[in-house]
Amino acid sequence: MSDLRGKTCLISAGAQGIGLASVRGFAKAGARVIATDINEEKLAELDGLDNVSTRVLDVTSAEKVSALHREIGEVDILFNCAGVVHAGTILDSTEEEMDVALELNVKSMVRMIKTFLPGMLAKGDGAIINMASVVSSVTGAPNRFVYGTSKAAVIGLTKAVAADYVDRGIRCNAICPGTVDTPSLHERLAATGDYDRAMAAFVARQPLGRLGTAEEVAELAVYLAGATYTTGHIHVIDGGWAM
Repeated sequence: MSDLRGKTCLISAGAQGIGLASVRGFAKAGARVIATDINEEKLAELDGLDNVSTRVLDVTSAEKVSALHREIGEVDILFNCAGVVHAGTILDSTEEEMDVALELNVKSMVRMIKTFLPGMLAKGDGAIINMASVVSSVTGAPNRFVYGTSKAAVIGLTKAVAADYVDRGIRCNAICPGTVDTPSLHERLAATGDYDRAMAAFVARQPLGRLGTAEEVAELAVYLAGATYTTGHIHVIDGGWAM
C-alpha cells in the first residue's frame, strides 16, 4: 500500500460505496482525508474515523466548491468519485438526463480540478484520480447510453489534464470499474422490478464470476495516489468484462 503520510486527500461522494471505502483506504495509508458528500446524514456516520474530517458539498455548485477551497486550502490528492447512472438507449434518453449526467459525471470533475489544480501546480506535485467506468470508450453496455457517453468524456478529460501538466508534477489517472457491489447498485437492481434476475445478469457479465467490491476499487485509488510514474491512463478493474 502507498505511504501517504503527510498528504491531504479530498474525496467527493465519500459517504458510501466506493467513496466510503476510499475514505477508509486513504486514511489507513496515512493521508489526512477530507470526505465530502451531498448527503449530510450519511456523512455524519464517518464522525470519529481517524485522520478523517467531513464537509457537506454539492459538487454541481461552483460557489460551494469555491467556498470549500477557501475553507480547507490546498490538497495533494483529489479523488473525483461523485457520479450518477442513467438507464436506457439513445432513443429512451432525454435532454434532462443528459444534462444531469454531464453536470455530475463530467462538469463537476472539471470544476473540482480547476479549483484545486492551481495549488498543486504551485507545489509542483499533485495526484488527480477520476472515477470513469468500463462502460465508456472502453466498452459499450446495453441500456447505458447516457452513462457511457458521460464516462467516455471523463476518460478524455483525464488524458487532457495529464498531457497538459505532465511536466509540472501533476499526475491524472482514471479508474474504470466494472459492476461493483455498492448501495447504489442495489437501488438500481431493485428499480428493475426483478432484483434477482437483474443481479444474475450483472454477475454473468463478469468473467471472474462475481461482482467487484468497493474495497478493491479503493485499493486501486490509493495505489494511483502514490504511483509517481503513472499518469494519463485508464485503469480497468472489471472482473475481465472488457478483456
